[in-house]
Amino acid sequence: MVTLGPGRADLAPAVRIAVSLAAPLVILLLSGHIQWAMFASFGGFTSIYARYVPTAIRVNHHVRVGVLLTICVGIGALLSQLAAAGVLGHGAHLALTTVSGALAAAIGSVLVMSKGLRPTGAVFPVFAVTAVSSAPSVAPWWLALLIAGASAGWCVLLGFLARWTGEANVDASAPDTSGITGAMRRQEFARYGFAALVSGIIASLTGIPSPYWAQVAAVVPLSAPGRRLQVERGLHRIVGTALGVGVTAFLLSFPSQPWQLLVWVILMQFLAEMFVLRNYSLALVFITPLALLMVQLASPRPAGSLLAARVSESAIGAVVGIGTVLLAVALERRRARRLGAA
Repeated sequence: MVTLGPGRADLAPAVRIAVSLAAPLVILLLSGHIQWAMFASFGGFTSIYARYVPTAIRVNHHVRVGVLLTICVGIGALLSQLAAAGVLGHGAHLALTTVSGALAAAIGSVLVMSKGLRPTGAVFPVFAVTAVSSAPSVAPWWLALLIAGASAGWCVLLGFLARWTGEANVDASAPDTSGITGAMRRQEFARYGFAALVSGIIASLTGIPSPYWAQVAAVVPLSAPGRRLQVERGLHRIVGTALGVGVTAFLLSFPSQPWQLLVWVILMQFLAEMFVLRNYSLALVFITPLALLMVQLASPRPAGSLLAARVSESAIGAVVGIGTVLLAVALERRRARRLGAA
């Protein structure tokens, strides 16, 4: 929980990722359309992928991720627009958001695994679909799609230019995906979909606003390599989120203009990328304010309810994620006993 891993040329990618997020948000702020910040931010998360790989591989992976996240933003914006137009009632909208988040987790995790993308898992596809769907509709779905796509395109360009900015290409080749079988893909689909769906249902039944936080937290532990590390990742999520909420409460305790929140978002993105590969719980001290301030920037709401919902729903999601890991262990042992008896 407190050990800080060794650094790995973190500064250059952290700067690139922060700039990837900063430029679209600054443009929206100066143009008077900061309410579209969520669309640009999720497109900007494309840059988080493909660290420490040669430029050609980074660009290839960024294109794939950019398309995935843009589609997720478009789906979320469509659901939000249908709810605002009265086509979907509250219950139907909540159910479709939960199911869409579960499908984004299942399909996204399989795509990430199959293409050898890093970081692994499906946190950002789930977050993009559910957060945009849960926010008030501020633009038609096609405009949200264009904004996210343009932001992702900016990330692709920066990923290409990183070859001249000192970003180390540590790994000589792309991850080997030749050993991934159909059974492994089906297992990945099932466990991510199960964790996201169950956590979303539980959080929805509690009546806590923004149940999508639970879905995001539920898929986090599943991306770690090995069962023990997956459980540890879930515990890191609970502790780090609680500390991050404290930081967010401090930042929101002062009256702030949108440009000030924007500065904090960019700074938190930079700090998160400096530490996310070294200690996840420490990185969450910065990731949590980043996520909450990003939502607050696009769609302001009372800080008290926002922070309370984040803590409770993240705890629900992390517990469900850990439970999914333990369930998988139990099923594997049961299967092994059956094979042994046979």
